Amino acid sequence: YAEAHTNLGNTLKELENLDDAVACYHKALAIRPDFAEACYNLGNAFLEQRKLDDAVASYHKALAIRPDYAEAHTNLGNALKELGRLDDAVTSYHKALAIKPEFAEAHNNLGNAFQEQRKLDDAVASYHKALTIKPDFADAHSNLGNALQDLGQLDDAVISYHKALAIRPDYAEAHNNLGNALQELGKLDEAVASYRKVLAINSDYAEGHYNLGSALK
Repeated sequence: YAEAHTNLGNTLKELENLDDAVACYHKALAIRPDFAEACYNLGNAFLEQRKLDDAVASYHKALAIRPDYAEAHTNLGNALKELGRLDDAVTSYHKALAIKPEFAEAHNNLGNAFQEQRKLDDAVASYHKALTIKPDFADAHSNLGNALQDLGQLDDAVISYHKALAIRPDYAEAHNNLGNALQELGKLDEAVASYRKVLAINSDYAEGHYNLGSALK
């Protein structure tokens, strides 16, 4: 059964046994070549393996079978963004949102692509859309903070990071970026406290060590 191979592949992927997951998805597709979910899941496994061109090809196959597959459009966008193909990524996210306008993850990922394109106002708007749909979306709060920080809106950035951390207190990247905003605001003691929280969560976080050293100078 193609479904059984796909389900086994999903379990193996959850266990981070990616090579065996890929083999299962291939078995599923050998039985049922028009199985869009197997193409999609194969793309996800390739994305985790950083085999980005293979991921793109798998998502395209899924979408050739099922053009209204919003999740495949979104993850295709993620793979294209990783390849530096930002305009194509934005197009994929827009296609996902045309199918599924309430897709918070797609709004967030579109915001990330806009941020890489330095379209910061568009990024902020996308993050706000994600958060209107899903107010407890910690990544979107943190990403909004990053965009606001880049716009020089430091007080608002701090608020966004605090919202992210209220939802996910062990979010090392948000603690680090909060520290950066506080340091720019001249609040060095608070920045130091944020960097210490980063390193309490992840002692190997190189940027946290660097930033703590910088704040303590």
